[in-house]
Amino acid sequence: MIKGKGLNDLSNVIDSAMNSEPIKEKMIWIDDEHRYITEQEFQERQNLILIERIEQHKTKRLKYKIDVNETIPPPQIAWSLANTKTDGNAILGTLGNFSLIIGKAKARKSFYVNIAISTALSKDLILERFISDLPNDKSEVLYFDTEQGKYHVQLAVKRICKQTNQPEPKNLHTYFLRSLTPSERLNFIETEIHSNDKIGFVVIDGIKDLVTSINDEEQATMIVSKLMKWSEELNIHIVTVLHQNKSDTNARGHIGTELINKAETVLEVAKAEAESNISIVTPLQCRNFEPEVFAFEINEFGLPISADNFEIRTETKKNKFDVTELEDFKQFQLLTEIYSKGESFTYSDLVIQLGLAYKKQFKNTIGINRAKELLTYCKNQNWLIQESKGKPYKLGAYSEAVIF
Repeated sequence: MIKGKGLNDLSNVIDSAMNSEPIKEKMIWIDDEHRYITEQEFQERQNLILIERIEQHKTKRLKYKIDVNETIPPPQIAWSLANTKTDGNAILGTLGNFSLIIGKAKARKSFYVNIAISTALSKDLILERFISDLPNDKSEVLYFDTEQGKYHVQLAVKRICKQTNQPEPKNLHTYFLRSLTPSERLNFIETEIHSNDKIGFVVIDGIKDLVTSINDEEQATMIVSKLMKWSEELNIHIVTVLHQNKSDTNARGHIGTELINKAETVLEVAKAEAESNISIVTPLQCRNFEPEVFAFEINEFGLPISADNFEIRTETKKNKFDVTELEDFKQFQLLTEIYSKGESFTYSDLVIQLGLAYKKQFKNTIGINRAKELLTYCKNQNWLIQESKGKPYKLGAYSEAVIF
């Protein structure tokens, strides 16, 4: 038999339990679904996301992992420079990479860009040195100018037309982007590059104009990352152009530092100290075999041409050019110029005639001591023949130099 007190106690316990606050499980708000879910459900979802990410990474890492046994062909050459002192060509840029041209204002960087574009468009040698190796399915060229107005950009294109003997190059697409904002320029270039799968060569003359500040590290990293992504994924070569600092020869800003660190080739264009009509292109950094120093000048038609004998024409008192370092055939050419005026010459006459021939051929003067040094070298090679002491000198036969 159950006593009343026991029943009352049991009733109180039940009432207390029914009136107490339930234990709440922690809930998490999901914005996309506009509702709460339990912490356990949230954690389950996170685990599923992690598993999916790992599976995706397994597929992705196969694309980026290096297999030492894989046969990987070298990148396709975009353009190169024929050597003059050694055999073969030096690579200036390959598909899948980007390069950088730097220089002071008015150093004629844009003229060198014209040479690059003319090379990409032509099947022939440009300036007898520059060669295009673009494949037929990557033969079209994009040229973006961010600094100049429409009139001057068109002048540059007309120079390219003359340089390539193509009145209207069908494979060249040129755009002037001066009036756009940095973000608009970037979007325009990115869209244009992706809209034509026949593009193989791209020039961005004024890469700094794609950012609002050349010293913004985040923007610099973003631009260079895009250049690497575009060039690799689309298998193209991109030439970028950037000014040097006014106070030194460094590329401007953080963007310059990033570009130099990641570029395949870095070339500097600078006016010669002793001859401002000549611009000298010097390799500063190359992942391939370093190209020779190249120099150009502008002819009477406003076109860039090779500056012959620029070493001699641009020499300074501080950096005198050693005439005996001239190629053998050029030294012998001086002798043939002299002996076109007579069959034999005394030594003193040879010194005078050599000075005249040197000035005519190299548009520069040679001192008496340097002329005598060159004549001694020529005598040692038997290019000058003297029958006996005191007799005049006659021209000998040309042969390869003998090192003494």
